[in-house]
Amino acid sequence: MDTSVSSSLFLLTTSIFLFFIFKMCFKPTKNLPPGPPRWPIIGNILQIGTKPHVTISIFAHQYGPLISLHLGTQLLVVASSASAALEILKTQDRVLSGRAVPNAFDHSFAPYYLVWSADCGEHWKLLRTLCRTEMFSPKAIEAQSSLRYEKVAQMMGYLHGKKQEVVNIGDVVFTTMFNTISNVFFGKDFINFEDELGKAGGLKGKLFNLLKDGIRPNISDFFPLVRRLDLQGLRRGNLKNIREVFSFWEDIIEERRVRINSLADEEKCFLDRLLENGFSNDQINICAMELFIAGVDTTTSTIEWAIAELLKNKEVMSKLKEELKYTNNSNVISEMQLHKCSYLNACIKETLRLHPAVPLLIPRRASEPCEVMSYTIPKSTQIFVNVWAIGRDSKVWEDPLLFNPERFIGSDLDFKGQDFEFIPFGAGRRMCPGLPAGIKSVQFILASLVSKFDWVLPNDEDPAKLDMNEKFGVTLQKEKPLQLIFKDFK
Repeated sequence: MDTSVSSSLFLLTTSIFLFFIFKMCFKPTKNLPPGPPRWPIIGNILQIGTKPHVTISIFAHQYGPLISLHLGTQLLVVASSASAALEILKTQDRVLSGRAVPNAFDHSFAPYYLVWSADCGEHWKLLRTLCRTEMFSPKAIEAQSSLRYEKVAQMMGYLHGKKQEVVNIGDVVFTTMFNTISNVFFGKDFINFEDELGKAGGLKGKLFNLLKDGIRPNISDFFPLVRRLDLQGLRRGNLKNIREVFSFWEDIIEERRVRINSLADEEKCFLDRLLENGFSNDQINICAMELFIAGVDTTTSTIEWAIAELLKNKEVMSKLKEELKYTNNSNVISEMQLHKCSYLNACIKETLRLHPAVPLLIPRRASEPCEVMSYTIPKSTQIFVNVWAIGRDSKVWEDPLLFNPERFIGSDLDFKGQDFEFIPFGAGRRMCPGLPAGIKSVQFILASLVSKFDWVLPNDEDPAKLDMNEKFGVTLQKEKPLQLIFKDFK
């Protein structure tokens, strides 16, 4: 074909494409929530920055508690106050309970998701019910107490052997939590504390890559017209990463499938319950992957932030140590004592207020048009709730930037989805189902670490100057991982 003809066709095609994109960008929609001015075609993409939760909080101060943003042609609505969150997560919970699935995750495994399930369909309902009854019910959590004790005892033994050495506390807690969940799900450990090659040949790294896939800027998410094209190859890459993660446990699934009828009931793990309910290997693989990602990383980041805050606030640390004094000679504190520890629970709540594990709740999607705070929310709008901003709202919290656990002493305020000024785990039908088990692990691990060890920073660093900068992701991490030297507490 003649070069000039090819060039003309290219220019014509590009012009038509840009015309439709431009038209979609500025298609008038009545009564949207206010928001910052946007650029043609790209919308507000360049304004979001590397810490969207902070940027959106600033926008909320300018434009109000419910704002509109456009990333390309995709409309986002973000709530940054308790009242706005209540309307989204309670008043309009049914209409806004869809999930905005990132394009990188929207492939052949998408129908099997729990956390990322596009709709609250039959598979989602069955899997959520099984998780609640077999893993997260009071009876199930009580049955797992000896397992938690065993895994925390192993963690404490490892740290005793590392006294006077620099330890990455995030890695230690990650291993503890991963093996706790792997035993509940598969009945065995997967990784060990001495794995210097990146946690079982790269399992930890591969799981983190999957998390990154969900937040990596993607043209296909910004411009739904080209969603199926996978222009950056992120969907293909995610599919490859997922299959590599599956390879770590696929043999276990096959072995249990063969043995399922010969196992006594007390020998069965969650995997066996899924097999009994007719789940396929792909469905089981996706369930395991999501539970590891959701359960391990959130707990790890919460404990790391809690320890960092305790180091910076010596008086709070002293009060907590005083509360956790006990008489037995065991290496690990008893879970039975934790319900009495009001100051421990206040410290955990204060950590979750300032450093919610998921600063922007996993986005919802409007399945049909609705109204929120008298504004119109069109169908297919992505809905975010900025729990980081809600937890720092000066209209609700006195001295919101101060780490002050006393604010929760004698308060009925809780994180179970009823108090919308404090919803680190969300609310409504999409609320985190693993909340009871996750909090139990945070309590037990943090109490054990505080009651048995003194912590110091390497190179005699002053804890008051500890770097508390955040690294945004699906979970909110410390920008610089917390390195500690452990000493016996006397």
